Amino acid sequence: MNPALLDANPSFNVLIAYEDFETGKHAKRTYDFLVENIGGDWNFSNQMWKFDVLLLPKLREIALDDAARADIIIISYRSSDLPDHIKAWVESWLTTGTNPLALVALFDPSCEPGCPGSAARDYLADVARRGNMEFFAQPDISPGSKSVQSTRGGAENPRSANRALSTLAGAVQGEANLPRWTCNE
Repeated sequence: MNPALLDANPSFNVLIAYEDFETGKHAKRTYDFLVENIGGDWNFSNQMWKFDVLLLPKLREIALDDAARADIIIISYRSSDLPDHIKAWVESWLTTGTNPLALVALFDPSCEPGCPGSAARDYLADVARRGNMEFFAQPDISPGSKSVQSTRGGAENPRSANRALSTLAGAVQGEANLPRWTCNE
């Protein structure tokens, strides 16, 4: 590996798509937790997109560009299913060669497997599988939470929120040491 290819302060990009103010705050707390636990000399950045603004074609196109540069994509919602325009946006970034390390789904903590909201969780798990991403589904990812699900290789394992986030942080830290290649390089 050519040392000149490695940035002295590599960047780490997180894209957050959220349904409303509360789900946006939840996702931002998750981002802050990752920043604190990954540590090192990384330059972190995040882009936040509210579901409603992704109805506008020009803004959806900008959000698609942000997804193409994302290392982690966090989708935070409380409704029973993702809106059609969000699914269309997800399918768009999935087919454009987006290569994030992980997809994180934050959803209503009252939703257990089999409830109506689990359809969105199942959809996002399938997206992660098709995109070769790690998938983390957290009913409540806040530090100290007791209800977290992580899917890796199709198997679900209940874990504590701190352990799941630490796993995500560890995976990110290990993968971030490798250069990220794009079509333009």
